[in-house]
Amino acid sequence: MAAIEPARTRITWDYAPAPESPDHVRLRDAYGLFVGGTWRDPEDGRRAPTLNPATEEPIAEVTFAGEADVAAAVEAARAAQPAWAALPGRERAKYVFRVARLIQERARELAIVESMDGGKPIRESRDVDIPLAAAHFFHYAGWADKLRHGVGGRDARPYGVVGQIVPWNFPLLMAAWKLAPAIACGNTAVLKPAETTPLTALLLADICQEAELPAGVVNIVTGDGVTGAALVRAEVDKVAFTGSTSVGREIQAALAGRAVGLTLELGGKSANIVFEDAALDQAVEGIVQGIFFNQGHVCCAGSRLLLQESIADEVTSKLWDRMRLLRVGDPLDKNTDVGAVNSAEQLERIEALVAAGEDEGAVRRSISCELPERGFWFAPTLFTDVAPAYRVAVEEIFGPVVSVLTFRTQAEAIEKANNSRYGLAAGVWTDKGAKAFEVARALQAGVVWQNTYNQFDPTAAFGGYKESGFGREGGAAGLRPYLRVS
Repeated sequence: MAAIEPARTRITWDYAPAPESPDHVRLRDAYGLFVGGTWRDPEDGRRAPTLNPATEEPIAEVTFAGEADVAAAVEAARAAQPAWAALPGRERAKYVFRVARLIQERARELAIVESMDGGKPIRESRDVDIPLAAAHFFHYAGWADKLRHGVGGRDARPYGVVGQIVPWNFPLLMAAWKLAPAIACGNTAVLKPAETTPLTALLLADICQEAELPAGVVNIVTGDGVTGAALVRAEVDKVAFTGSTSVGREIQAALAGRAVGLTLELGGKSANIVFEDAALDQAVEGIVQGIFFNQGHVCCAGSRLLLQESIADEVTSKLWDRMRLLRVGDPLDKNTDVGAVNSAEQLERIEALVAAGEDEGAVRRSISCELPERGFWFAPTLFTDVAPAYRVAVEEIFGPVVSVLTFRTQAEAIEKANNSRYGLAAGVWTDKGAKAFEVARALQAGVVWQNTYNQFDPTAAFGGYKESGFGREGGAAGLRPYLRVS
């Protein structure tokens, strides 16, 4: 008689907390404005705290610059610009290179502050935001003495003074995307970071001082939309904005009739298309990366998931199983996958659009997880039975919410993907290279990833079409918006 094997005890386990310590972070209690190479108190601005969205506790007090403060920053940039532009390109390159190296040296501190101020997981700040920010400064340091080669051998000169407004989802990285090419080309800049995430930009001001960047080349004025509007109205030669489509429209209207250059990188509702011949497990990982990276606070997030009908049920099931493994919690915990929503205002918008999706008839599934009592949190969410006209399929949610739609043919996939007022990015998952290129060519999107998603590189151009804006950032294409070419 065969022996009966005793029943095995099922082992359940979880990750132990692995928090990154902020003890070594050097933040001031209060920050002024960085104008003309020095810190100064506001002339007509006010002060307000910036909050940690995971705890709702204040981190530091920052200034909301007024019109006089913005005018002073523009004046400082104007005074510094001729001498900066007159420097040989190789000399400007040395300064840009120093900034890149100092970002690397202070990478741990910058990553912690980015997660504290913005709510994103420390793994993302540490492994994506900060290294890419440094890489952009390195990349454009290399271009500083080769500008003619970047514009087809034509004569090029800097615009002059540029006003730059960056969003709250990638504060330091977006600052690098704009500042690095601008100053490499010989411009001087006035940067306005987002009101909810100003701290890494203020640390970048310290880095500019440490790099001995000439006074006035980079000026940083913190504040809200009032500050941004003042910068757009100021006597600048070029405006670069990344943010919402609605604000982009207002900026374009405000600059109408003025001889001011403009680039806009706006919202998106990007399609992530999975064909039946794709490697499905790989695709599921790419879907998760495409929508839950940075809590979905990504303008090019793959928030519209288009699945071929023959594999729709299988991919949806695999995706749900994978979503249930996501860890939501403390952004400074190295095990966290999904951190805090950036602000109470953004959380309200996510909740309103999710409620609208349910009201319209879509089927909602949110993962079951214990959310902290304080802070701003939203559990990763999946919508099925979504019609193309539903708000969750049309409007940018900017949160950890993905809507699933289906298609039968390649032509239908392209039609549904292009059925959007946005045109920033898209993903194509297929094992057939010819199909991938054919679909990518037909998509109305500035960036198309094949068998991956949310991969960024300083040598590659990024930007959109339609209501996703115009102009490009990154690579040689990122030089053109900061040069007058003749």
